[in-house]
Amino acid sequence: MIMKEYLYPLIGISLIFICTTLGAFFVFFIRKKEISPRLNKIFIGFAAGVMFSASFFSLINPALETNVTYMPSWAVVAISVVLGALFLWGIDKIVPHLHVGEEEEEGVKTKSMSKTGKMFLAVTIHNVPEGLSVGIAFGVALSQPNNHVLLVGALLLAIGIGIQNIPEVAVVSLPLKAEMGSSKKAFLFGMLSGAVEPVAGAIGLFLAMQIQGIMPWALAFAAGCMIYVVAEEMIPEMTSEGHDHYGVWSFIAGFVTMLILDCIQL
Repeated sequence: MIMKEYLYPLIGISLIFICTTLGAFFVFFIRKKEISPRLNKIFIGFAAGVMFSASFFSLINPALETNVTYMPSWAVVAISVVLGALFLWGIDKIVPHLHVGEEEEEGVKTKSMSKTGKMFLAVTIHNVPEGLSVGIAFGVALSQPNNHVLLVGALLLAIGIGIQNIPEVAVVSLPLKAEMGSSKKAFLFGMLSGAVEPVAGAIGLFLAMQIQGIMPWALAFAAGCMIYVVAEEMIPEMTSEGHDHYGVWSFIAGFVTMLILDCIQL
């Protein structure tokens, strides 16, 4: 039974990396240098909807339901969400990186790193909270008795994150292909940007299992990281260039998809 329980996190954490790799495969099938603005909005909007929905239903809601004796659970969640956002904000300010389609780099200015390297770091930073949230969800499940429902919930969270990883990585891999002039290199960089997810997932899994007292803090912290990414990067991109609503409706579709996944009981 124990071995079967540990298969869930193994499958889930592996799945998000596999989906990242599938997204990177798009560079071999799409000849254009970048995805059309309309399709980009749809992809980004869907990914943002999944992440935002997962932040609440899979992370914040379980944290709110945790029995905390030393302060109200809502206070724990509020503090942790802010700390998670501050953590990502700090990384944004320190690590040199460049978002796809932008010319102004963020973080500490450096001339020793190529434009490709800075684009790669931007994608990698984005993937940290996704892997962390999945690992924490599995760690919380494994640390609880009668944990089948929690394990299934964590697996569905991984499926949701994995689904949004496919178009998300495709969006960034094509500009990398144009920058480097090689489909193979762009695929490799796109795939490697997702390698941080199983690493972050393993860290989150270990912490949540070993220090049960931090469970609500860890869940809400991961949610704060994801909400920061959605608000700082994805929402502006899905609503840019014109007043169409492709990104908005795609966001709602992603939100509903993750809501349905989170409510499924196997």
